[in-house]
Formats: sequence, C-alpha cells, structure tokens
Amino acid sequence: MAAKKKSDRESVWPGLASGVPKPLMPYSPAIKAGDWVFIAGTIASDFATGLAPEVKAANPLLENELAVQSRYVLRNLHNTIKASGVDTNKDMVRMWQWFVDEKSVPEEFEAHDHWTGLDISPYMHVRKEFVKGTPPPSSYLGVRELLCYGTKIEVDMICLNDGGKNELFGAPADVGNSPAGHAAALRRGDWIFTHAESPVDWKAGALSPTHLGDPGPIAKEAYTNPDLWYESAVEKQTDYVLQKLEKIVKAAGSSLDRTVKADVHIGHPSDFPAMDRVWKRWFPKDPPARVVIPYMGMGARGSRIEIALTLLTKNAKITKTTIMAKDAPKPLGHEPHAVKAGKYLFFSTQMANDSTGNLAAGMVRHPSFPWYNSPGQAQMRYMMKNINAICEAADTTVDQICRRVCFHSDFQWFAESIEEWARYFPGDKPASTTIRLGGPFVVPGANTLLDLIAYCP
Repeated sequence: MAAKKKSDRESVWPGLASGVPKPLMPYSPAIKAGDWVFIAGTIASDFATGLAPEVKAANPLLENELAVQSRYVLRNLHNTIKASGVDTNKDMVRMWQWFVDEKSVPEEFEAHDHWTGLDISPYMHVRKEFVKGTPPPSSYLGVRELLCYGTKIEVDMICLNDGGKNELFGAPADVGNSPAGHAAALRRGDWIFTHAESPVDWKAGALSPTHLGDPGPIAKEAYTNPDLWYESAVEKQTDYVLQKLEKIVKAAGSSLDRTVKADVHIGHPSDFPAMDRVWKRWFPKDPPARVVIPYMGMGARGSRIEIALTLLTKNAKITKTTIMAKDAPKPLGHEPHAVKAGKYLFFSTQMANDSTGNLAAGMVRHPSFPWYNSPGQAQMRYMMKNINAICEAADTTVDQICRRVCFHSDFQWFAESIEEWARYFPGDKPASTTIRLGGPFVVPGANTLLDLIAYCP
C-alpha cells in the first residue's frame, strides 16, 4: 500500500437548510480535491418518501413532469455548487444528463435501434433558468432506470475552482454545432473538455434547438450501405466522430494525442471490437484512458456511438503519464489501466474481468449452489483489489477517489455492491452517480461497471 500523503480532498454537505436532502447511501454530495469539484448525480427524490413532495404535487397539465423534476434537480445542484465555493455559470466545465428511456431494453439494442425518441425540450427550457448563456460541453443519454421509482432524470457535473475563466468553443463550420445549445468544447487553464460527439451531420439537417427527440441524419461519411456485407457501420461512425473531434479540439488549442480520458458510449456490447479497431488507428501509441459504456440510448436515429474527450492543451504545464499496474488484469481493449495528468488519475473501464476479457473466477453463484455467494459484493471486492493496484502504480491511494459513476446490469446488485465499496472509504466518500443499463455488459456475467477519477495529492 502506498504511503498516505496529506491531501486537500474534502466532502461538501450543503445541509437541509439549503433544500438539498441528505443521500440515503454512502456518498458525498460533492468532493473538492485540489482545483476540481466533483458534483454527485442528483435525482428528484427527497430520500425519504420517494419522489420529492413538490414533484408529486405538481399539476402535469400545467407543467411537464420532466420539467418539474428538472427544476428540482437543477436547483439542488445549484445549491450544492454554491456550497462548494464555486459558481454554476463561471466554473462548471462539464455536464452529464441521464434520461430514463423505456426503449433501453436488449431487444431494441439487438436490432441496433439506439435512438431514444425522447423529447427532452422541457429539461432544456428549465436548464436556462439555472445555466445562463451557453452551457458547458454536455452528454444526453438514455438509460434504463434510476434508483428511485418515478424519477426521469439524473444530472452530475464537474466544476473547476482555480481562479481561471472558461473559454467556450463552438464546432468549426465544416463540423456544425449540435442543436442542444451547449459548447462543443471548453478550455480552462491546462484542460479542455468536449461534448459527446455523434455521427450526425448537423450541417445537413440540424434539429430544432428545443426538441432533441427528432432524429438527425447520419453523415454520408459515416453511413454504410446495408446491402454491402463488408462495410462496418460502427467502424465508419467511430472514424467519422473522431474526425469531427479532431477538428473541434484543434480549434480549442489541442490535438487528439493530448487526450487524457475518453467516454465512449455505444449501443450494443458487440459494437466494442469494431470501435476498438478504429481506436488503434487513431491512437497507435499511448492511448488515453477509456471507459466504454454499452446500452446507451442516443439522440439521433441510426447513431451507434458517441464520444466525449478530456484533454490537455498543447501548451499545458502539466504532463500526462500512462499507468499500467502489474497486479491488475490486462485491459479489455486498446487502453491503459489509467492515465495520470497533474494531480488527477483517470481510470479506464473497471469490471470484474480477468486478463482474457472474461469474468474472473468466483464472481457468480455456482448453478448447483444458488443460495451461496453475493455476486455484487464479490465483484466489487475484486474490482477494488485491481483499483488499489492501479492507485499504487500512480502513487496514490484508493481513498483519494473523488468521482464514481456506477452502472449496474440490474439494481438487485446495488445494495451489496455499494456497501462493499463504502468499506474502502473510512473518511469522505466519493461523489457518486448510479445508473441501471438496459442489458449485460461487454464482459458476460459482470454486474457492475465503474468510471472513476482519483486525486493524487
């Protein structure tokens, strides 16, 4: 175990006086670590009766239910950000928006229908009440379920508290801006964040800025002829998305080889190999940390992949270091275990897999002994052993993890999983977002997938 160093990592608890309810489970509403502030995912629950009373009491004929929930969520996030000593409009650098999507079921993804068909315009209208001007780079994704019945949206974010200023960038003219109204990229000090880019040609058929439920046309460069069996739609779309991101990050003052972390959202788990083949061409050496999340509902018909990046600027004073831990299993694809950049450690996908890419031994119940073992606990314990090895290789410790986004194949694994997780954090627990996806993961039998960022004091 690496020697514990003095750390300025601390939790933020806004308190009931601010209207922000205390979480039921072991996580912090926000974690401040160095110059970064990690805000936990927030849903429209009071954590006592289920949906918050004001949400349940709203007249659905006077205001859309998603709008009512969005206002509750964004108000609590705004108050949490304020309690953290930062400003929603000056210091927020990245947003994630997760929408419950009833189409996020295996049958839909098997048919490669990843379009949610959701109308999220009520949320977009409410967001303007809290986020003035152009929002930071964002992701909007459909998921199967959230942790409270009836909740429709969860939002989490990252803010910076370095005394700097956000510089926002739209997409270059030959790429076209998403109609969602957010920035394509944001630059703050040594860092650049991009939105989740898709294979849609926004120039050819931009959607109404207030209605993302309509499908957008896939760019001809990313389109495959379904009558040609030797063309791969996922490969063409991945290549096209990275072409667009290359132009976006260049305009913001960086290049793809400066990428620290990639969020890759795919439809079906079987899309992973095609995506990975393209990834190797674009990142032949020192690839970034990468978290690949399947069963993601997407905002345009025909889209098979969306990618968001975190990068260093060309002239960044800090450097990035590839982390490979000798005591952790081989990564699933063309990615390292993690990338360290300055005081932050960005992990690649964490699941209970071994070095062959299959589920590690002992991670599920034996069919002859169906009442033995706790797979949620066992898989989390196995992952934490690997995470500890990666932290040691990066000269930090597990208790310095700040941000946790946890995806489950089924919420039956949630309670035992998070109880095991909490044992590794005797002090301030990481900010956390927990989501159920619409099917099994890339590793068959895995019940939990983690996306993590840690602090390196």
